Amino acid sequence: MVQRRGKERRQAILDAAEALLGEQGYEAATLKAIGERAGIPTASMYHYFPDRHKVDAELLGRHVSELEALISAALGSAGAQTLRETVDAVIDLHLDYFRGHPSCTELWFAGRHATLDELVRAFEDAQAERLWRYLVDRDLVAADTPVLALLLAFEVANRLFDVAFRRATTGDDTTIDEARRFITAYLATYASEGTRQD
Repeated sequence: MVQRRGKERRQAILDAAEALLGEQGYEAATLKAIGERAGIPTASMYHYFPDRHKVDAELLGRHVSELEALISAALGSAGAQTLRETVDAVIDLHLDYFRGHPSCTELWFAGRHATLDELVRAFEDAQAERLWRYLVDRDLVAADTPVLALLLAFEVANRLFDVAFRRATTGDDTTIDEARRFITAYLATYASEGTRQD
């Protein structure tokens, strides 16, 4: 009974944090505000989370897991046939997720502290490896393409998404379109002669 109540309170804290992040932004989602929203006294909050960064990390960790599953499913289907289609599919997936989960967007771009940076970096490293394998296996880039090229593509995309979501709360479409152009053109320099695309 006590254990179940503890889990329920922990979930209430995470739900409150998610709601505050989405509605009012990163700065407003303090531990005190989260506790008030969850109906838990601030002093009791520390029993469940030692600081606000632990709340952030648990929430972002959940979002990262969901994104990983979505990317895995998208790349597991045979939908994208060209480099441009693949870049568009990965960008669209991220864009749709960020638009549908404003708390994730706040943590990803506004709440960057060391713990969140590590989560984002580990996610991007894993996805760069996955996308590299996908592109090489389908002959969309040459087999000797360095994984670093995909890591850099994710870094550029992350930076441009940051700009897009600062320009508009739902992500500025013009900036996202520029991200598509940058990344497709860059990765196209690694395409073999037979698969080069305009």
